[in-house]
Amino acid sequence: MDRSSPDLAQARHRMVDTQVRPVQVSDPRIIKAMREVPRERFVPADRAAIAYADIGVPLAASRVLMEPRIIARLLQSAVPLGGERALVVAAGTGYSAVLLARLGLSVLALEQDPALAALGAALSKELAPAVRFVTGALRDGFADAAPYDLILIDGAVRTLPDALAGQLAIGGRLATVLWPQGKVGSGVLAEHSTLGLRARQQFDASTPLIPELLAAPRFSF
Repeated sequence: MDRSSPDLAQARHRMVDTQVRPVQVSDPRIIKAMREVPRERFVPADRAAIAYADIGVPLAASRVLMEPRIIARLLQSAVPLGGERALVVAAGTGYSAVLLARLGLSVLALEQDPALAALGAALSKELAPAVRFVTGALRDGFADAAPYDLILIDGAVRTLPDALAGQLAIGGRLATVLWPQGKVGSGVLAEHSTLGLRARQQFDASTPLIPELLAAPRFSF
């Protein structure tokens, strides 16, 4: 499908009305951003037709663009505020990073796959210049620019990586899908205080695990 097709613009609005708003996503800023950001630009050209389906869209051999409703709920749970500094881990081609930038945040996008990072950097330069892409090991986070007010892990993890917890500011939040071995996955929001990181389940969710974070050090809570 031609990425400039008006059908894709219509599909974007249907996505918001049939997938995002029905799951109690009510923040008008998130709804506006998801209506405006062309999700089809962030997937391979031969998958543009399924960019707005309620599925994760494959980006590379082992990585996907998360389902729209899960991204939307994670963003709403995190309550992103304009002017905050955010780190997106496993940013892929940058869709979630661009959404956060459209919400007024200064965003650093970390991606381990150089090809995905190059594409994400190009898209961000065009659609959200407040996003800066860096390439590096996902499990290490990006300490050079820490601390962050918000960290979004763009996919599912078995455990919360210790390195990322240490890069949050006091009062900062970490949002992701936590899917422990043998248990049900859930969207979680972890808040950092002087007592450490405290995670709370927000909603049931299952989305593909991020392979690069499967062996990440464990954080107990």
